[in-house]
Amino acid sequence: MALTNNYKRKRNILYLICLLITVGILCIHTHLTVYAMEDDQSTGSTDESTIRYGAGEIQDPEQLQELNVQNRFVISIDNGNGQVNGMLRILIILTLIALAPTLLLTLTAYTRTIIVLHFTRAALNTQSAPPNQVLIGIALFLTLFIMQPTLERVYNEAIVPLDEGTITQEEAFEAGIQPFREFMYQETKTKDVNMFMDIAGQEWDGVTLSEIPTSILIPSFIVGELTQAFFMGFIIYIPFIVIDMVVASTLMSMGMMMLPPTTISMPFKILLFVLADGWSLVIMNLVRTFY
Repeated sequence: MALTNNYKRKRNILYLICLLITVGILCIHTHLTVYAMEDDQSTGSTDESTIRYGAGEIQDPEQLQELNVQNRFVISIDNGNGQVNGMLRILIILTLIALAPTLLLTLTAYTRTIIVLHFTRAALNTQSAPPNQVLIGIALFLTLFIMQPTLERVYNEAIVPLDEGTITQEEAFEAGIQPFREFMYQETKTKDVNMFMDIAGQEWDGVTLSEIPTSILIPSFIVGELTQAFFMGFIIYIPFIVIDMVVASTLMSMGMMMLPPTTISMPFKILLFVLADGWSLVIMNLVRTFY
């Protein structure tokens, strides 16, 4: 009996919560004002029927548009300059937040940055120093620094005009994606674009950005970023490989074959990296590749 009462109490509480949520949604819903048509805008009079054609008498679309023309009404929001409903705007923002990691990985400098930093740590052979959280944080702030001019253009050319109501949502999307397209185009190799153009069966003059669809520009940019990042990783590895070879040769000449060379070479790698101000050199040259 006690279990039944507890169940009913929990059910009533759940019903009350649902009711409060429904009332809250109705309270925050945008208020709409509906105006009736003026007298001079009416299409008929009270002395004649508003039915223009009988059943089966319609012959073309123009006649279909004339059916019951008197029984129409018009809803006008802010004289035709209405914005997106607040609830719909929240839904769009939440959707963009969910897609933010994917956009960050594909449309910005993050891919090249995080791969180069990972290669640097692997070349030092320091295992988890710096840890992944630190590398990700450094990559995020470097990406923000590199993408700052692009983000400012998006804000000034898309977000501000959209909030002012001077452009539509479609125009804001086109204006917002254009700075990213120009950034990706500068870092994309022509051969990568031609490769995806051939796969898609499309033609390109090899120069004009407007003829490259965004669905082709993004994967071309990603492939170019991977190639550039791995090439930079190879360059970073060269001095550390030389240290490993020198240490391994020294240990073999001394007959210390049972001692792992990496155990001896790692302190020398760290010392060389610190004396050469390695992090500043890596980050400086990494950022300069985007300018």
